[in-house]
Amino acid sequence: MKLLRMLPRYIRDAFKSVFRNFSLSIASISCITVTLILVSVSIILSYNVEKFTKIVKDDVTVVTFLKTETTSEELEQIKSDVEKYDNVASVELYTKAQKKDELAKSNKTYENITSTWSDDKNPLHDELLVKVVDLEKIKTTVDKIKQIDKVYDVRYGEGMVEKLVVVFKGIQKTMIAIVIGLIIVTAFLIGNTIKLTIYSRKREIEIMRLVGASNTTVKFPFVVEGFVLGILGSIIPIGITIYGYGAFYKYFDGQLFSPLIKLVKPTPYVYTLSLILLALGAIVGMLGSARAVRKYLKI
Repeated sequence: MKLLRMLPRYIRDAFKSVFRNFSLSIASISCITVTLILVSVSIILSYNVEKFTKIVKDDVTVVTFLKTETTSEELEQIKSDVEKYDNVASVELYTKAQKKDELAKSNKTYENITSTWSDDKNPLHDELLVKVVDLEKIKTTVDKIKQIDKVYDVRYGEGMVEKLVVVFKGIQKTMIAIVIGLIIVTAFLIGNTIKLTIYSRKREIEIMRLVGASNTTVKFPFVVEGFVLGILGSIIPIGITIYGYGAFYKYFDGQLFSPLIKLVKPTPYVYTLSLILLALGAIVGMLGSARAVRKYLKI
C-alpha cells in the first residue's frame, strides 16, 4: 500500500533522475529505441510471412486425375474415402462432364470437337481437387492418394511447395530468434546503464539505508526509472510503426511484386503492435533495472 502511495513521487523522481543523468539516460533510451525499431520490423516481417504462408496454403491444391474408365459410383466412393484421410481439409469433385462443358463454352472450335464426344467416349479425366491442412505433411498425403487403384496421376507443384514451406518456417524462426536476442541485449545494456546511475548515487543510497529504508524502498525507485526509460524509448518506434508501415503499405498498394504476396492492412494491426512495443519497452526497462539493482546492491 505504501509503495502505491509513493508511486507518483517515484515517477516524478524518475523523470528528474533521467534529466540529472542525461548522458546515461540518452544511452539507455537510444538503445531501447533502436532495439524496438528492429523488433517492430521483425514482427511486421514475420506476421506478413505468416499471412503469405496462409495464402499459399489456401491456394495449394492437390489435383488428382482419375482413370477414364472410373465409374460415377467409384468416383463418389474415392471422394468419400479421401475426405476421411488425415491432413485433408476438403475435397472437391471436378468431373470430365464439367470439363467438357467448359471447353465447349470457351470457343466454337472446342464446341464442335466436344459435340462428337459421348459420355462413354469422353477422353478427359475426372479430377479430385484436394486441400490439405498442413503443407508440411502434403507429401505423405499425396503418397497415400497415389496408392488408390483408380488414380491416374497426382500433381501439386511437387518440390516447390516443400521448399516454400522450409523457407517460410526458416524466416519465422529467424525473426523470433532476432526479437528474443534483441530484448535480452537491451535488458543487459539497460542494466549496465542503471549500474552506472546507481554508482553515481551511491551516497544517496547509503543515506537511505542509514535512515532505515527497506530493500524494497531502495530498489523500487530504480525499477520505476527503468520503466520510464522504457516508455520514453518506445515513443519513436511506435511513431515509425504507425506512420512508416502505413506509408510502406500505401506506396506498394498493399502487395509486394504480385497480387499473391498481399501485405497485412495497417489498421488495426499497427495499433496492436504499438501497444506491444510500449509494453516491451516498459517491461525490458523494469527488468534491466531490477537485475542491476539486485546484483549491484546485493539486496
